[in-house]
Amino acid sequence: MCKRGAGKCRFSGPSSRGKRKMHYIQEIVRRQKQGEAAGIYSCCSANEYVLRASMQRAKACGTPLLIEATANQVNQDGGYTGMKPADFFAFAKDLALQEGLPEDLLILGGDHLGPLTWTNLTEKAAMDKASELVRQYVEAGFTKIHIDTSMRAADDDASVRLSDEVIAARGAFLCETAEKAYRSRKAANPGAAAPVYIIGSEVPIPGGAQETEGSISVTTPEDCEKTIQAFHGKFLERNLSDAWERVVGIVVQPGVEFGDTEVFDYDRAKAGRLITYMKKNGQFVLEGHSTDYQTKENLKCMTEDGIAILKVGPALTFAMREGLFALESMETELLKDRGIPLCRMRDTLEAVMLESPDNWKKHYHGDEADLKFARAFSQSDRCRYYLNDERVKNSIEVLLVNLDSVAIPYTLLRQYMPVQYRKVRSGELENKAEALLLDHIGDCCDDYLYATVG
Repeated sequence: MCKRGAGKCRFSGPSSRGKRKMHYIQEIVRRQKQGEAAGIYSCCSANEYVLRASMQRAKACGTPLLIEATANQVNQDGGYTGMKPADFFAFAKDLALQEGLPEDLLILGGDHLGPLTWTNLTEKAAMDKASELVRQYVEAGFTKIHIDTSMRAADDDASVRLSDEVIAARGAFLCETAEKAYRSRKAANPGAAAPVYIIGSEVPIPGGAQETEGSISVTTPEDCEKTIQAFHGKFLERNLSDAWERVVGIVVQPGVEFGDTEVFDYDRAKAGRLITYMKKNGQFVLEGHSTDYQTKENLKCMTEDGIAILKVGPALTFAMREGLFALESMETELLKDRGIPLCRMRDTLEAVMLESPDNWKKHYHGDEADLKFARAFSQSDRCRYYLNDERVKNSIEVLLVNLDSVAIPYTLLRQYMPVQYRKVRSGELENKAEALLLDHIGDCCDDYLYATVG
């Protein structure tokens, strides 16, 4: 963990705070192409506790923080968070203000922007929805845009993979929308930064794999080149040459994934041909999705190998859930015999998930015991879809209030949160429930800061 004021973690360089002349991710690309192991991680979450934890770590390190909302979390219909793009933009900015994170250290992006949420519609209907989605993100002020048109619409042939040409044509259409939206925003805000783009045709699905390790193949250099050329051609057809200069990365499959209980670790030898090819490319870095649960050493290797943008989401909410379960165990031990109503957070979460199973039933398999275990402990962490339920939020609030009404003994802290125990004992961390929770989430952020900042 970076200490507050630790100079070695401070962001510096020719375009540092107050002097930045290009998007920070463009700086990452420039430094990568000069041979540096430069990178940034992307916090792909809309959860308040996760965002606060990542902001606290970024403030302590003085390094830019990239937060990306995913299309199914935040969209023009509200997503599963109930927030539209402008709502999330304001929400994240307000949290940063509360946490004291300087505004110029916060980068907001949109993840999997495309027809992801509307694949049950025809191509035209789904792309119209996706176009409105992109427009709202860019007009709200998001500056890092992952265009994802890799999924089939309802009238696409389900028996074949979409061609690079179709994926690229749809992507160029969405980029054209984004550029129009940027011009509209710039007219009202002359200092508005131009968006940078991420493209790709081999895009891992959000939330982890539903496949076996043997079926996960590293993207070949040949396929990568075909994708780049297809997108380049379609961008030029729509007179998007200026936007093409701001395409900074491509999503590939470098061989990392995770499932309910397994993690498919990064193997730089297997990714060798792809890495060699991309290091020769003067424009792009690689964006790695599904990097959740990789070791910090693996993450560092990925950054060194040019996978300069490391996306993480479920691992962060998994850490939050893990911390909440630990806090509830302490609450039970401290208060179960004192006549104080307990939070029953875990029971509430389970009840809410059973009541509305659509967000987990296609992802978890097995008998009833297997399903119950997965709802609580799966790395795919489908419980994140239920954290905004008022009953769950209220139970978390009760948990934090209950624990703050008593002194948490070191013995319990050591039992259930040993890393935080050591920090409390050394005076680094306040022995309060929310501080413990945020720090536990921050432990996950630390692995990514190790890989991208040092």
